[in-house]
Amino acid sequence: MSSQPLLELDQLVKVYEGRDGLKTTRVRALNHVSLALHRGEALALVGESGSGKSTTAKMVARLERPTSGTIRFDGKALSGRVGLAYRSRVQMIFQDPFGSLNPVHRVAHHIARPLIRHGKARGKAEVRERVLELLETVGLTPAADFADKFPHECSGGQRQRVAIARALAVDPELILADEPTSMLDVSLRIGVLNLLRELKRERGIAYLFITHDLASARYFADRVFVMYAGTVVECLDPEHLGEQAKHPYTKLLLSAVPDPRGGIERPLEGASGSAKLVDPPPGCPFAPRCSHAQPSCAKALPELVTVEGQHEVRCPVVLA
Repeated sequence: MSSQPLLELDQLVKVYEGRDGLKTTRVRALNHVSLALHRGEALALVGESGSGKSTTAKMVARLERPTSGTIRFDGKALSGRVGLAYRSRVQMIFQDPFGSLNPVHRVAHHIARPLIRHGKARGKAEVRERVLELLETVGLTPAADFADKFPHECSGGQRQRVAIARALAVDPELILADEPTSMLDVSLRIGVLNLLRELKRERGIAYLFITHDLASARYFADRVFVMYAGTVVECLDPEHLGEQAKHPYTKLLLSAVPDPRGGIERPLEGASGSAKLVDPPPGCPFAPRCSHAQPSCAKALPELVTVEGQHEVRCPVVLA
């Protein structure tokens, strides 16, 4: 693994401003988020809706601009608009395989368009050849049959494979995978995850993998970042997600996972409620829901503290 990260986020903050009558309101979507992602590594962002996972991906994709903080790609800070060179190196797979493909165009059109736009193939024969190669790469065979289908003639899993082929068309180094399996049947999810893992191994592609599914994160990722109310509260090895988790919110997420042996696990004490995102108070965002909270937790945001290796936790109370 290269010593220089492919992607670095340094203290990213994103605040959306709105109006409530005469009052200006502020929604803090990201709160000093920092991480580093290396080539060939898969990093998972997990957390409930509103935790800032997709906002982070939008910052990297330059669909949104951070309020403050720095994004570095391959050692260079991003500023202003990015061109085709960046778009070819960073691609995105969207959550909805039914909405991310234009229903009036055949599958071949969706893959041919980035090939032509980025100059990866020229002439009808070469474009067609590359389209078929990409369809075969993602397991859609016979490729010629799928190339001439409309999206509605494909299953959900097949559509998501088309979306993956489209992302691969420009030879990306980083793929932002925003809940790529959440709208698929359970039986299809493992196939898509295995495909992404194989591409990671063969091509050295890095992934920023966004999910609310802890099982998928544990299976696919090399590291897991747990987010709550726009804040990274814990970072740990997915293999030890259950045994070594320390932050109360991470434990809350784990307690919500159904037990295959049956029965319902007792909810954690003090776990009710939700995060305050509009004009949030200072301090730890999880403090109002946390049974371990101390008066100091409401005054200032705790620092991320290294426990061991790459395991970091933002909670001085549980580490005391």
